[in-house]
Amino acid sequence: MSLTIPASVPTTEAATSATQKSNRELIEQAMRHSWFPVARSADLTPGGTPQPATLLGSQLVVYRDGQGRASVASRRCPHRGADLSLGKVHDASIGCPYHGWQYASGDGLCVRVPSIEDQSKIPPKAKLQVFPVEERYGLIWTALEEPIEPLYRLPEWEREEFTWLQADPLDSPVGVAVTVENFRDVAHFPFVHQVSMGPTPEVVEPLQVSREGSHVWMFRPLNAGTGEWAGDGDCEMQYHCVAPGLSSITYDYAKLGRRVVAGFPSPISFEHVKIFWGVANATEFTGAPIEENLRLEEMVYLEDIPIVENIHPREVPWDAEIEEFSAPADVFTLNYRRAFLDLARRTEETLRARDTAE
Repeated sequence: MSLTIPASVPTTEAATSATQKSNRELIEQAMRHSWFPVARSADLTPGGTPQPATLLGSQLVVYRDGQGRASVASRRCPHRGADLSLGKVHDASIGCPYHGWQYASGDGLCVRVPSIEDQSKIPPKAKLQVFPVEERYGLIWTALEEPIEPLYRLPEWEREEFTWLQADPLDSPVGVAVTVENFRDVAHFPFVHQVSMGPTPEVVEPLQVSREGSHVWMFRPLNAGTGEWAGDGDCEMQYHCVAPGLSSITYDYAKLGRRVVAGFPSPISFEHVKIFWGVANATEFTGAPIEENLRLEEMVYLEDIPIVENIHPREVPWDAEIEEFSAPADVFTLNYRRAFLDLARRTEETLRARDTAE
């Protein structure tokens, strides 16, 4: 489905008229039922140090047990509230740093209380809340509540083999949508990225954007210009974002092959994200090594951060509480907002159907 949205069309249309929830409430609900990254795979070794994570205010612990299985669980020990990210990982459990209680990495049940001689006396309700886990693109992903849609799988990344390198995550005090919009906005290039991209035209050509469900695409040529990528030659860029939190560019160079840069902002709260992001080179890519591509893309991110972190409000005003004006160059980000609202609507409908079925 191909859509072109006039810049004057409001993007805060009601996600559903059948609910009293505000758009922001629907968006927050959709995020709780969506996948977000909480750690890099490379940072978790079997039986190694657990890591703390925060997702939409929920305090989590992320670890890989001695069998190599990645787990995400609530961080608070249900015994006396100690922080399990300070604990010790065992073969198939995580142990509390305070009194040594151990919880199974699979279902979170308490499996050992050191102070009890007879382990059959373990309080039967003692249990950690555990969350679903997927590993993809070099990241550990989870969802706070049952996901409405499967974890992102982009067709353009399925057609060939890519090697991923995840960067050091970035802290940014803005919301998921503001972060994705920045990544996909093309009109700010000549003002923010003069160093990394070189001179680029201020006038944005008519953008051809398509959207279907949670997915938004745009193809755009990259003229080599005079920036850091000048030696790579021209290429076609496939912009692809998926609501709520995937934004990517797949570069298709005529003489080098394909490479990727992708961002996956993870909401610490509604207005604060930890940006997981990385690069990938196709196995057949003959351009710069992946480490060099990460260095160049990091320049772009670090140019963006000082501008984005001072945007007000810190998240898209989903209920039009603040007036905004748009231009034709905003057509991609307007489609992304519609995709996010579409996801929020479908999440609400799915949850209502589940409630009715019960």
